[in-house]
Amino acid sequence: MQYRPHIPETLGELMDQLGSMMLGAPTFKDKTGYFPQRDIETEFFALNEGLLAIRKKLGEERYATLRALSDKMRALFEADPEHKTGDTQAGREIIHEMEDILKSAAERRGAK
Repeated sequence: MQYRPHIPETLGELMDQLGSMMLGAPTFKDKTGYFPQRDIETEFFALNEGLLAIRKKLGEERYATLRALSDKMRALFEADPEHKTGDTQAGREIIHEMEDILKSAAERRGAK
């Protein structure tokens, strides 16, 4: 069976995705053996598809900002796969920034 990542469909699920990414960065390789096909490609596919799924809830400006941050974060993780140059930490800081944007969107919608 081919690994298919879960696509977040709510603000809460996107927050969970980002939390998972914080732990899996920078390579997102599964260390348990249960999901050997999980990697940076599948994690960012799930994140970006999740952003697309809630685009209307976010609004165009937030969506565009989050999508740009996602691309920047991926580039940082790809540049530091062994967590030696500081780019992984910079990518993790982007996760926090994205979480803050999602929290503000949730508060705006009253969907805490």
